[in-house]
Amino acid sequence: MSTPDRHGRLATVLLLIVTAAWGSTFFLIKDLVVTVPPTDFLAVRFTIAAVAMFALFHRQVRRLTPRDLRLGLVLGLLYGSAQVLQTMGLQHTDASISGFITGTYVVLTPVLGALLLRDRIPPMAWFAVLLATIGLAVLSLRGLAIGTGELQTLIAAAIYALHILALGRWSTSETAVGLATVQAAVIAAVCLLAALPGGITLPQGGGQWASMLYMALVAGAFALWAQTWAQAHVTATRAAITMAMEPVFAALFAVLFGGESLTGRMLVGGALVLVATYLVELRPRRRPEATALEDPPAEALHHEA
Repeated sequence: MSTPDRHGRLATVLLLIVTAAWGSTFFLIKDLVVTVPPTDFLAVRFTIAAVAMFALFHRQVRRLTPRDLRLGLVLGLLYGSAQVLQTMGLQHTDASISGFITGTYVVLTPVLGALLLRDRIPPMAWFAVLLATIGLAVLSLRGLAIGTGELQTLIAAAIYALHILALGRWSTSETAVGLATVQAAVIAAVCLLAALPGGITLPQGGGQWASMLYMALVAGAFALWAQTWAQAHVTATRAAITMAMEPVFAALFAVLFGGESLTGRMLVGGALVLVATYLVELRPRRRPEATALEDPPAEALHHEA
């Protein structure tokens, strides 16, 4: 297996670990936001992540070029804005509906990539996108009414798609650690600005702080680094479909640790998303050396030459 292929496989595994970490937080967040307002939770979570990452990776941040720093700023603004909008939307819509609408970044990523970056999306990838979307609908959708919360969540999904596209196009394995650290700092700043008007409520007791630290360090700091590195080695569409596994992991952890019952919807929806991930992972690449810039427009190839 060539080095790019090995990197692509490792990137997919890392993205699956990231989505598993994100999925494991849903039942923890559900308990935590009873006493800590959602924006306060986000502010504390990403502030801890940013401080930890700067303590460990300040040398990598100093090695970033001004262009890299600007990219990290934009990526952090995108991700932080999406987090705040998704949280605001969740206050006005059911969690299952929010999960489905957020998951539409699986569709929006290739659509926006084709429109904005003129990416060529192979037919099998489009089929996998459709399959993943149907799986997400089966898994989480129980009626849909478009209101303020749904609109806010849809905007958040579009911003997540832009974040995935930007990472896939401009991140590199060499700058991944520094970029992830800058992103964490900017996300923390955005969330703090959203939380400051009402004051910031901190977690209470050892259990809540343990949950917060897990979400900050594992589902926050580690996940940001892993996603940034992984997307230097896979296409944005492939990353989006792989990350569609997040609600599947969320349902799995809710059944195992959250006291929820296993349902036929979970099994069917999860199976469809899993098949979509499998299809896009098996799809042969046009060029063995292709990574995040797989099948770029002909004009882009000409300019790069």
